[in-house]
Amino acid sequence: MNANAAATGDQVSGGAGAPPHAPAPESEPGAAPGAGRRLGTAVGALGGQNLGLVAALVLVLLLFGWLNPAYATWANFKVIGDAVTISGLLALVQTVVVICGALDISIGSQVGLASVVSAMVYTSTGSSAPLGIAAALGTGLLAGLLNGAVIVYGRVNPVIATLATLAAYKGVAQLLSNGAAQGYVSNDDVFVFLANGSVAGTPVLLWILAAVTLAVHLLLKSTDIGRNIYAIGGNDTAARLAGIHINKYLIAVYGLAGVVAAIAGVLLTARTGFGHPVSGSEGLELKAITAAALGGCLLAGGKGGVGGTLLAVTLLGALDNGLTVQGVNPFWQNVAQGALLVAAVVIQKRRARERAVGLPT
Repeated sequence: MNANAAATGDQVSGGAGAPPHAPAPESEPGAAPGAGRRLGTAVGALGGQNLGLVAALVLVLLLFGWLNPAYATWANFKVIGDAVTISGLLALVQTVVVICGALDISIGSQVGLASVVSAMVYTSTGSSAPLGIAAALGTGLLAGLLNGAVIVYGRVNPVIATLATLAAYKGVAQLLSNGAAQGYVSNDDVFVFLANGSVAGTPVLLWILAAVTLAVHLLLKSTDIGRNIYAIGGNDTAARLAGIHINKYLIAVYGLAGVVAAIAGVLLTARTGFGHPVSGSEGLELKAITAAALGGCLLAGGKGGVGGTLLAVTLLGALDNGLTVQGVNPFWQNVAQGALLVAAVVIQKRRARERAVGLPT
């Protein structure tokens, strides 16, 4: 039994008094038969939220392309693609966490910790990239499972729990590395391939993002596990009554978040050539949450998908790059991200018709 299944049946065409086999209305002269219906279906499939993101992305590209012709070049678009890979991975897995009705604020610190571990193990094992990557993935899994265990068995609110581990994981990374970059991997073929390699003319970074995107999409949309995740976020009481083991799902979802964060950490090490405890990973949690919210994830849980999240990540990447190309103070990027997150939440609340805090209904 699926707790999230709606008790709706197929609509019967026509009302009770409608004559059988009623003739279809005639088309306007010169109108393409079914063209309007096909257009409506396409727009409906894309969704109003995603359609707005597409429009915003086009406007950003046109605006910065007009302000600086160097922005609208293939070389710069490749820079944007490379830059959004790490934040895109985190946004995808944050989408899963949010759909489940939770939140992971520690995900950026997990990236930094995995980056340090991958570089340090690589160096200490005689330049073994597979061992460095495996150690990073194991560290990410343990960090994610610890988040889930604290939330489930400690009965701690997900925001408070991951806010605590945000500081804890960052501290562990700094202790391991003495607060400095560790290792040097730019001479290793595996790390160089991850950072700069390409397959069929497409950067490896984008192939990794595409693979994770497909895996998360199939998980959410084509498996009972995904349907149960939606059910837990939509109504955890109904999900529990339907026999879904919510605690196991929460721990597993946070474990998945840790593994994907570790993949991002390995890519960060490959791109920079070193393991960084903070640089490159700080603030990634804000980008991930902002992208998930802008992409249509309901922060209360039960709603969202990878399509909107990827569009939002691309929009944020294009905006950040445009501001950089224009020479705008990079601190304004944080202001823009914060403003977009507030705007996304306000839109969600308005659509849900929730009353203002402290005001009468």
